[in-house]
Amino acid sequence: MDANPLQQLLLRGLGTTTLVADRLRGVTQAWVSNGQLDPNQASELVDDVLKALRGETPELEQQMGRNLERNRDNILQDLGVPSQREVDELRGRLDRLEQQIRQLNRAE
Repeated sequence: MDANPLQQLLLRGLGTTTLVADRLRGVTQAWVSNGQLDPNQASELVDDVLKALRGETPELEQQMGRNLERNRDNILQDLGVPSQREVDELRGRLDRLEQQIRQLNRAE
């Protein structure tokens, strides 16, 4: 097969997804047979995992986004980079100091 590498990668990805789906269905059916899982729960579990594999989980993506933001904020804090709030506070203080200096210069 002389397909380009991107096509090969795509086909392998699809094959892997299909393999995972088949194995997951087999495992959940075994759990249903053993009474460890309700049939409705098994079908929901398979659907949820397949949605996650296809990237159709906006809630999970939002949660991951929040985690990434939190980690980024922590890293920046550890590096000593000020937050936007801190920068805004400093700007306010500078504005007040500049205003006081102008008033003192006028008073002299």
